[in-house]
Amino acid sequence: MKITKVERFVTAVPHIPSIEQSRPGDFRERPITILRVHTDDGIIGIGEGGRGDLMEDVESQWLGVDPLNLNLTTMGGAVAMACFDIVGKAFGVPAHRLMGSKHWEQVPVGWWSPPLEPAQFAAMAEEGARKGYKTHKLKARPWNIVETVELMTKAAGPDYGIIVDPNFTFGDLATSLRLARQLEPYNIQAFEDPFQYLPGWHQYHHFRQHAIIPLAPHLGDPKQVMSAIRAEAADMFNMGGTVESVLIMAGMAEAAGLPVWLQVVGLGLGVSGAYGTHVHAVVRNATIPSDSLHFTRENDLVDGALEPVDGLVTVPDAPGLGVELDMAAVERYRIG
Repeated sequence: MKITKVERFVTAVPHIPSIEQSRPGDFRERPITILRVHTDDGIIGIGEGGRGDLMEDVESQWLGVDPLNLNLTTMGGAVAMACFDIVGKAFGVPAHRLMGSKHWEQVPVGWWSPPLEPAQFAAMAEEGARKGYKTHKLKARPWNIVETVELMTKAAGPDYGIIVDPNFTFGDLATSLRLARQLEPYNIQAFEDPFQYLPGWHQYHHFRQHAIIPLAPHLGDPKQVMSAIRAEAADMFNMGGTVESVLIMAGMAEAAGLPVWLQVVGLGLGVSGAYGTHVHAVVRNATIPSDSLHFTRENDLVDGALEPVDGLVTVPDAPGLGVELDMAAVERYRIG
């Protein structure tokens, strides 16, 4: 088997209105490239690039390559997705069979918000609860997170889980502890990266000794996961990377009795959403809703094949990725 042609479709698909309000035009500034990878066996695999990656030289890099000779679990990106699709179709098995043992028939996904004002967060929480999501991750900022969580809880109810992701903007240990204590009455499921942990984990360890809110570093390096576990600096992890690295890191966490969630994709479309779903299916301790957010676009380009129901996505069992491109939609959103 050889790759004979790579078709490239640069697409710009808007986010749903509640997200688009805070990032107008971002979908045009960072378009998403879709690939159709053809082989001499007549099998076509589909892949999806990262936001803003136009992949202009992709065909010249991959023509003549045999997907069957690639170590796919060590690869990432659009071509890896397409080759998982090709090899799965060639052998008549779903992509997750090529990754590991399937542990989940359905995988949890969470609702998500970019930085917003408290009332806007509350409106999104009401929307997420109405759609059946059980957990809501938000890009938090220290000056309004307490008001935000209070309004979200009023809008969505006390059982609606909230993951607070400040992207380090809580700044320091003292601020993070103060906010954690103020948020104790609410259903906060994790603080993800509240402040920088470098050069070591001692302040994260200190946080865990003095706060009840779980702490979740977002990591992509197995050595960092191991060091955080040794330092008793984490209650759970958000992790991403190749299939191989995710399985290594998740295995470390499982041995330590810690759950994980995955961000192997993020604000993507349906092809990457399918890939992320297959990866999630083989991670036994991925019990926390993932950051796979294909459903936050007005069109996923796979005809809604992975639409969440009550916050769960069914793992495809058809050969390959188990989804097909809606080419009419691809052409409608194509810009290059």
